[in-house]
Amino acid sequence: MSSPSKRRDMDVMKLMMSDYSVEMFNDGINEFNVEFHGPKESLYEGGVWKVRVELPDAYPYKSPSIGFLNKIFHPNVDELSGSVCLDVINQSWSPMFDLLNVFEVFLPQLLLYPNPSDPLNGDAASLMMENQKQYEQKVKEYCERYAKRENITNPQAEESSDDDISDKQSTRSDDEVVGHPDP
Repeated sequence: MSSPSKRRDMDVMKLMMSDYSVEMFNDGINEFNVEFHGPKESLYEGGVWKVRVELPDAYPYKSPSIGFLNKIFHPNVDELSGSVCLDVINQSWSPMFDLLNVFEVFLPQLLLYPNPSDPLNGDAASLMMENQKQYEQKVKEYCERYAKRENITNPQAEESSDDDISDKQSTRSDDEVVGHPDP
């Protein structure tokens, strides 16, 4: 490739032409979200996450910034920010890697083989080391609660429950018009 921008364009196109759903925004190719499914035969199987990708101007010489937008319980993913602690992305990135590697190899490996000795989520790491059964139960609970398709299409759904839906409906101001105005 003759320039980083051509390589970036090619990598994004390869990702878009693959089986991944890619949502572009901000009229550019540097920021987008990717729908990511938990790997088969893992605790995360059946879960669906929206993963934010930001490509630096120096991509592929500088690694992409990757973060989960809906919650995931994992020792190497910060629960609040969704930031990922993964050496191959953070320290040992190489221009030989591309975006498909991130979604087909690196993230599945991260979910299949968590590293509790280098945590971003101390609670998940502690629970994993102290009580594997409880850890697995909590991972599955998070998948059930936050990693359903409706959570990635409507991010507010992950924070709400059936109990507080009426509260959200009642927060509408009197000035807001619902439906069509009368003729």
